[in-house]
Amino acid sequence: MTAPKENQTSRRRAPAMSPEQRREMIIQTAIPLIAEYGAAVTTAKIARAAGIGEGTIFRVFADKDELLQACMAEALSPEHAVRELDAIDLSEPLADRLAEAAEALQAHMDRMGAIAGSLLASGHRGGKHPGTVRGAGRDESTTRIRAALAELLEPDKATLRRPPEQIAALFFGLLFTQPRTEDEPDLTPQELVEVFLHGALSGGAK
Repeated sequence: MTAPKENQTSRRRAPAMSPEQRREMIIQTAIPLIAEYGAAVTTAKIARAAGIGEGTIFRVFADKDELLQACMAEALSPEHAVRELDAIDLSEPLADRLAEAAEALQAHMDRMGAIAGSLLASGHRGGKHPGTVRGAGRDESTTRIRAALAELLEPDKATLRRPPEQIAALFFGLLFTQPRTEDEPDLTPQELVEVFLHGALSGGAK
């Protein structure tokens, strides 16, 4: 029995992806697998997860090493973190804005650490910063994130002791150098922001 014409139409394939779109889709699929398996992950496993044939990977990547390097560069790219910072509502209280920023940046750092750590642990020579990330080197990536943080601080500029750019640099540095001890849990984003804004003394201290 012939299928209704509308059903035949609905079964048509979606428009083909461009090579760049295909690369991006493969990278996004591969990143969590690399975090789990490191360089030992196979292109066959990545292809299955992406719902494509393994040969499709090698139409947009020269080899597996190029794919791993592309995933490393994507994990280190500031693009996603900057987008999340830019999406924070500037009408929220400063403490809430900074707590959201801390969550976004900690997730960014965790993602970087998971990819780099997995690649290094599995002996991949590329498990280090590749230098240039989507046209932005390490210093430029840091500058872009700090600028996005400074924008979050701008509505409260009049109440800050230092310019927003300097406060942003201090907050960024605290996030990346937060001290950790074996017997104390990490500060939550809210706790970290409270200490950053109000200092180490309790409210009742003189």
